[in-house]
Amino acid sequence: MVNQLIKGSILLTIIFALALFAAFIYAYNEIRIDTGKLINYKPQTSSVILDAKGNKIAYVFKGKHRLYAKYDEIPGYVVEALVAIEDTRFFEHNGVNPDAIIRAALRNYEAGRNVEGGSTLTQQLVKNTILTNERSYSRKMKEAIMSMKIENELTKEEILERYLNEMFFGHGYYGIKTAAKGYYRKELDQLTLKESALLAGLMKAPSAYDPTRNLDKALTRASTILSRMKKLGWITHETYLDAIKEIPTIYKDTLTQNIAPYITDEVVRRMKKEFPDIRTGGYTIYTTIDMEQQKIAREALKYAHKKIVKKQREKLATTSLNGAILAVENKTGNIKAMVGGVDYKKSAFNRASMMTRQPGSAFKPFIYQVALDMGYNPGTELTDIARTFQYYSNGKRKIWRPKNYEGNFKGFVKLREALVHSRNLATINLVTEVGLKNILERLEKLNVPKIPQDMSVSLGNLGLSPVKMGQIYSAFANGGHMIEPRLIAKVLSRNGTVIYEGKTQEINDFTTPAQAYLMTDILKDIVTRGTGKNARVKGVEVGGKTGTTNKNVDAWFCGYSPTTEVIVWVGRDNNKPIGRGGTGGGAAAPAFAYFLNKLHNELYKDMPRKFTRPKGVYNARNGVITELYTDISPLPRVSASATNPDSDLDLF
Repeated sequence: MVNQLIKGSILLTIIFALALFAAFIYAYNEIRIDTGKLINYKPQTSSVILDAKGNKIAYVFKGKHRLYAKYDEIPGYVVEALVAIEDTRFFEHNGVNPDAIIRAALRNYEAGRNVEGGSTLTQQLVKNTILTNERSYSRKMKEAIMSMKIENELTKEEILERYLNEMFFGHGYYGIKTAAKGYYRKELDQLTLKESALLAGLMKAPSAYDPTRNLDKALTRASTILSRMKKLGWITHETYLDAIKEIPTIYKDTLTQNIAPYITDEVVRRMKKEFPDIRTGGYTIYTTIDMEQQKIAREALKYAHKKIVKKQREKLATTSLNGAILAVENKTGNIKAMVGGVDYKKSAFNRASMMTRQPGSAFKPFIYQVALDMGYNPGTELTDIARTFQYYSNGKRKIWRPKNYEGNFKGFVKLREALVHSRNLATINLVTEVGLKNILERLEKLNVPKIPQDMSVSLGNLGLSPVKMGQIYSAFANGGHMIEPRLIAKVLSRNGTVIYEGKTQEINDFTTPAQAYLMTDILKDIVTRGTGKNARVKGVEVGGKTGTTNKNVDAWFCGYSPTTEVIVWVGRDNNKPIGRGGTGGGAAAPAFAYFLNKLHNELYKDMPRKFTRPKGVYNARNGVITELYTDISPLPRVSASATNPDSDLDLF
């Protein structure tokens, strides 16, 4: 009877075991949870934006900040510390460790609560990436089955690579590479043993062991890991003692570590069409920016802003006055600095690239360049007298009586002086003399939209952004050859392959080097003795033009040194007048001077300081010094005749 009972029990046990095994095999083959997420692991990875020298500007990401590290990048110390504390038999089991499960069950039973877990690293990875934290036998069964599937598909090294890239390290950092850069500002290959142990200990409870808040607790856990590594024989006693003494320097950085937010936003805005996954694709984006120049551009704008706000007797905290500054390398068109506002925290709108405003007199040099290229000379006399223009708008007769800024007129004035002192009437009469049609045909080369097809073009009545102004002023700064300002140098994929190269966008030759130099020489005079005196830079030749629109709504200074073009705009977003001192010379020129003074006299002292006169530009005849001239713009033989000041012309 007893034997029959024993036999029956054995039979039931065998049947139960077979049933359990069959259920396990069925679940293993039929479970429908997608293990492909881990097998074909492609996590969202942060992209990094760098300056031209490879210095980090910012990380951009969506949701989780993760920098991906291949297994070969991960130091052996990190792997050993992790395995020592979490799963000593990791390289021996097949995804599930029965010994660990039994040991954990016994300890938990004795303690009357959960004090130890039996999960392997593979099980932890499955739980964190595919399953939930639900506490149930069915979830644990799925976890075990999936872990074995994963182990069957991936190598141990591949599992560790996924684990160390997936896990959360606190402080918003996902992945070991992100944590190393965030907490230590180090690359993985620069980590010490103690730093590696501290990171390995973080994953168990990132909040509790956060070294920025609980450094002592984090160091204690790191020491426990080091002790375990020594016990296993993975480090020597001497190495252990050295590591125990070390106290790593911990940094509390922001997630993006964004030091140039206007640049970061502009990069994302420009690239998101070609790279819609720019925040998750793990790209490395090299810009043309020089962060040292970016810093002084920010300072320059704040300096000019504070100066004009003081004149307005406003409070910095409440003023609506704003501005933008752009610095471009003359020869390449590379944008070296771009600041789209005085305070990004108050307004993220990038006025350097996204705003269009009237340039006013800052557009006049292009009118004058057309005249020079049609045979006029800087010494040619222009008519500076009042005129009345009649035109029709919506069937109604309109009268336009333009005035000079000073409210007077001189009768006759040389072309150079007309531009140096920004004489509106001389400019308008020049357009009349040259012919509006001829002016408009040549201005098409500027490749700017919506140029007015009437006489208002004489006074800059069109909408342009500082970036667009940078493009057209390159026609002077770059010896007649116009190029589009460039921000993106190249983009690398996650594996380091160059997948995009931003080439210099050449627009066209607006004029010749010799003719462009005639304009440069006039623009130099504007700075030394004209409307742009506040743009002077000690020991450096600079040229540029002020621009002030009606009622002092917009203030511009657009100019360049022998190496660098700088565009400055100051105004209010609500289009209300700047107020007292709100001219191009008073409000914008100081920022221009501040930037180029720092650039040439402090940052890069060996930069060229004088303009080079090209071939074909002369200033002497028969031994007598004269006005500059070229073969196209010869010295004037007779003064230009004044046109009838009382005539009414239908020129619109």
